[in-house]
Amino acid sequence: MFLVNRRRFLAMVLSLPAVASAAVTAPAGPGQSASTDLIETMLSRAHVPRHSNELWVLVDDKEATLSVFRGNALLERFAPISLGRAGAKTQRVRGDNVTPMGEFHVNRFNYESQWRTFIGIDYPTPLHARMALEKGIYSQADYDDYFDYYRRYGHPPQNTALGGAIGIHGLGSADPDIHGRYHWTQGCVAVTNEQIDRLTELVGVGTRVVIR
Repeated sequence: MFLVNRRRFLAMVLSLPAVASAAVTAPAGPGQSASTDLIETMLSRAHVPRHSNELWVLVDDKEATLSVFRGNALLERFAPISLGRAGAKTQRVRGDNVTPMGEFHVNRFNYESQWRTFIGIDYPTPLHARMALEKGIYSQADYDDYFDYYRRYGHPPQNTALGGAIGIHGLGSADPDIHGRYHWTQGCVAVTNEQIDRLTELVGVGTRVVIR
């Protein structure tokens, strides 16, 4: 296994930061410059709590940490954590072992996961879908199908070119030594079994998760 050294439909769209929302326009045509990275634009403001009592999670790629905040107050910090073997990027595609950066929300829990507990997030978000369209990863039909699925089921499809099944999980029976030294996942955020137990006590469906 190749290892690299550590290092929600309408409501969601309407709630996008103003700068990012303004950027969600038709893709650049011939001769026009490429659009701004929508995720990077959003991340420039995502670390600000929505209100003083908000419980939210920040995953920091550079520091290899997962922090839980109440407003601006730090409640817990876990380190080191493991991300995808190919690092963290604003755009991922299925099978590339990249952890997607962005702003997400917890939307499910699996307490019978092979990774002890799996806390799922709502990747790919509408911004990820838009970026995929602009970069040619999604066709217009793919993009329309994404939103049709979202309208029908209330969560993003998991089997498109952008992949899915992204979340935060424990180690299960994985090697703690490898976890402590390398990024080893296929795109998820991994913490120890003890840490996932504690995180499960703190967060719930709807908790905001920022990966930057």
